[in-house]
Amino acid sequence: MEHFDVLIVGAGLSGIGAGYRIQTQAPDRSYAILEARDAIGGTWDLFRYPGVRSDSDMFTLGFPFHPWTAAKAIADGPSILDYVHETASTYGVDKHIRFNQRVASASWSSDDALWTVTTADTTYTCSFLYACSGYYDYDSGYVVDFPGQSSFTGQVVHPQHWPQDLDYTGQRVVVIGSGATAVTLVPAMAGTAAHVTMLQRTPSYVASRPAHDALSDRIRAVLPEKLAHRLIRGKNVATSTALYSAFRRWPAHAAWLLNTMAAKQLPDSIPADPHFTPQYKPWDQRLCLVPDADLFKALRDGSASVVTDEIASFTPTGLRLKSGQELEADLVVTATGLRMVALGNIKLTVDGRAVDPHDTFVYKGMMLSGVPNLAWCVGYTNNSWTLRSDLTSQYVARLLNHLTATGTRICVPEIDPAEYDAPARPVVDLSSGYIRRAAGILPRQGSYGPWRLRQNYPRDLVSLRYRSLTDGAMQFRPAPVTQPTGPSN
Repeated sequence: MEHFDVLIVGAGLSGIGAGYRIQTQAPDRSYAILEARDAIGGTWDLFRYPGVRSDSDMFTLGFPFHPWTAAKAIADGPSILDYVHETASTYGVDKHIRFNQRVASASWSSDDALWTVTTADTTYTCSFLYACSGYYDYDSGYVVDFPGQSSFTGQVVHPQHWPQDLDYTGQRVVVIGSGATAVTLVPAMAGTAAHVTMLQRTPSYVASRPAHDALSDRIRAVLPEKLAHRLIRGKNVATSTALYSAFRRWPAHAAWLLNTMAAKQLPDSIPADPHFTPQYKPWDQRLCLVPDADLFKALRDGSASVVTDEIASFTPTGLRLKSGQELEADLVVTATGLRMVALGNIKLTVDGRAVDPHDTFVYKGMMLSGVPNLAWCVGYTNNSWTLRSDLTSQYVARLLNHLTATGTRICVPEIDPAEYDAPARPVVDLSSGYIRRAAGILPRQGSYGPWRLRQNYPRDLVSLRYRSLTDGAMQFRPAPVTQPTGPSN
């Protein structure tokens, strides 16, 4: 059994960033990273479908301590994976990774002030457990059992399990879905396939942005790298935060703007309504960004098309829709969404009591009420994931230093449910299907104070980096002194 002061679960962007923050900001703490797979990269190593890319700019998705230097602000998956490897190697974080270590359970003992963490073949103990595995199920995506699918004579593929040898050259492809994965796949496949059809039950808001940031390129051309990176990062944070706030405050105006922008880029044969006119408000679900209008270009040149309808059933040669329309296909890609899990599906117990994450509230978007010495790294939904994940890792490092400085060993956020009468919401507060399906699994958030997960980087920057760690909700305790037991007289 090995012991570390801190165990980090997951070697993706969040886990690599967490390792750097622990070793530089809490250097007296030993740590290891447990990775379930056999490679670094997390999401960027798992997803290999055509066109996989970031949907936020790399100046904010990249780490502040290791600036993104490539030309594209919206980068492809392989480039991001190379960046993760480069970062891990540059700072020596890769030397702390234990591969093929899928964490099955973690048990907390207050008497010992320790977590006992078990994998398939190893047991570890640690003083602090930091889950950096995100909230997606890496084993399987969300799969819909469509009527008649077994009768289809072509191939059906889910993007999360893309075959490396799949050749769709000259094939008729139907991509089922309207989210970020679908709008990425369609233009990426359109140049090779005979034709690609995006089949959606309901549309999403889709906005185009340049893959290259011209202003950022000019800034980088005249200023030193670190200064340029700070300015660009600040500019992008300010822009995205302001746009999100404006869209939420004036949803009708935002919807009109997004619909108008989409309509201008569509061919006359494809009306914006119903294909690009959602019925929900902007940012009730995540906004889909397409670099350099690639989706709209594919629709204009005829290599792709969009159909808004529901599937009645598969047929041997394609799909029959409820409208009666038939779509012939050689390959169907089911971009039907992802499955969400809490804390990587780790089974938690605290002093012998099983912990259901859904019964807990999130403290500052990272810790669970009543669960000691554990943090969960969750990024933003309206901005780059790394913006918040890095703040969380810096907060964890502060927390570890505070425990050392005060001679305490236990930190646990406490909430009294009897005093909390506001309605609770899932920690990820969007109306997307994959989030609604996970509503009974995820931890909850409140409506005020440290129990609310705000989608606001400037406010979080102040709260997590500068405000006092002692706020009344966070309790700090020394480890209990266990009295030896002897024979009774």
